[in-house]
This record gives sequence, structure tokens and C-alpha cells, in this order.
Amino acid sequence: MSQLESVFGIHAVRAILDAAPLRVVELWCLKGRDDDAFQAMVGLARQHGVSIQFVPRKTLDDRAKGENHQGVLARIKPAKIANESDLDAILAANDQPLLLLLDGVTDPHNLGACLRTADAAGVDAVIVPKDKSASLNPTVRKVACGAAETVPLVQVTNLARTMRFLQEQGVWLVGTAGEAEQSLFDCKLRGPMGLVMGAEGKGMRRLTRENCDELVKLPMAGAVSSLNVSVATGICLYEVVRQRLGA
Repeated sequence: MSQLESVFGIHAVRAILDAAPLRVVELWCLKGRDDDAFQAMVGLARQHGVSIQFVPRKTLDDRAKGENHQGVLARIKPAKIANESDLDAILAANDQPLLLLLDGVTDPHNLGACLRTADAAGVDAVIVPKDKSASLNPTVRKVACGAAETVPLVQVTNLARTMRFLQEQGVWLVGTAGEAEQSLFDCKLRGPMGLVMGAEGKGMRRLTRENCDELVKLPMAGAVSSLNVSVATGICLYEVVRQRLGA
């Protein structure tokens, strides 16, 4: 039997109850909390026959290991982790797929924020290497505010090889790099494409950079040399959205 995982935060727990209620085994809720959003989530859990315990705050604090649980923690059955073999189906389901590739993003808060933005921008999948990347843990789910249940996170063994596969399927890969000559805002970002982002500070690894079809940079007018990866991802994805909408 697979080991149960913990998920906390009202948006993250509600998203799992909406998308995959059969995965939720039990719910631990803060005793005395009675706001509308909280009660709606508890009601939904009851509809699906989920076991619910109302407990003191310290119990939740201990189980969430100090993270901001917002008064709720769920124990869930782990979902199947998507991998290279799932990419064919993801690409086949979309005429103009939009993919986000993250190289070396190890901070769970950054991965969660990238997933949240990816969901909002209509990204079809987020692709990360199995090594040198944050995994889908409770902090990622909490920060993602439900997006971890709606955007496939595809873990691949070899990111460079996956990039070559995507190119063979007609996906144009645009990487972000501080040394690039072309600005993001001068780049054509329509059609099937993958946006490739590197870790904050280090950027993309050499092989990742070499496998991009095009490199772009974000104009930086101040003293700082780079942006947080989740902030940069948001700017880039919404430039793609703007162009796709024909603005």
C-alpha cells in the first residue's frame, strides 16, 4: 500500500476534493473555525464520505511541521507521477500546446508559484527533471493554491533528451538567458511552444541552453541582475498569452 501524503491549505485541499475526492482519506480541521469557505470545504468532504477530525491548532501545527496550514490538513493517496511516456497524450490533446520547462528550480515555494501561474496562463504541462528539482510536496501544493491538481507536472529523466523529443513534435523552445541579445518582447511567441526557465541566479544548465531554439532576455533597467524565477515565469507566460490573444 502506498504511503499517504499530507496536503494543507484550504485552496489546495479544496482542489483535491473537487478533482479527485477518492484520493482523500481523512481531513484534520481546526476546531472552532466556521467561516463560509471552511464550512463549504467540510461539507464537500462529508458528501464524499471523508473521515473528518476537528482538532486543536497545535495538532495541526505539528502535523504541518510549522507551515501555514490555514486550519486544514488532508491525508491523501498519492497520485500517479507523470513522466516522458505521458507527453504524447498531452501534445495530442492540444493543437498549439504551451509547455513550461523548469531547469533546476529546487525551491518548493518557487515551483508552487510557477504552477499557479502556469494554471492561470493556460499551460498544458510543466516539465521538470527528476533530479535537481523540487518535487510535488505539501509546500508546493499549498503555494500552488490548487494548481497542482489541474496542471500536469511531468518529471523526466533527461531534460535535454525531452527537449529534443518536443522539437521533433514541432514544439518551438524559447529559453530565457541574461546573455541573450533578443528581448522577450521582440520575440514571436505563437504556435506550439515551450518556455524554458532556469534556476534563479544560475540560469539554465549548458545542455539545456544549447537545446533551445531561441534565447531571449527580460530587459533589466535597475541594479539587480535577475528576477525571482516565479516572477520571471509570470512575465514570460503572460507575454505568450498577450500574443496569442492578438493584443
